[in-house]
Amino acid sequence: MTPTQSAPGRLRRVFVPAPAESVPLAPPQPQDPPIYRALMRTWADRGRALPGRHDPEWVRLAAPQVRPGQFSGSPDPRGDGR
Repeated sequence: MTPTQSAPGRLRRVFVPAPAESVPLAPPQPQDPPIYRALMRTWADRGRALPGRHDPEWVRLAAPQVRPGQFSGSPDPRGDGR
């Protein structure tokens, strides 16, 4: 801690944190096993979906089926819910 002057004749202690470089770094991420990399390569060559990669077919299948403006938002003029 570092003493500083806060008022005449009084010392005040201020906490100064340790430098950031003293914090241990996270260990590097392990690489995928060779058999998994080979499987991913085979799937990619066949055009299959791969984990963590953009999949246009999934985007198409998961897209909403109702297009904006396809259905009216106005209430039923008869008021009977049909």
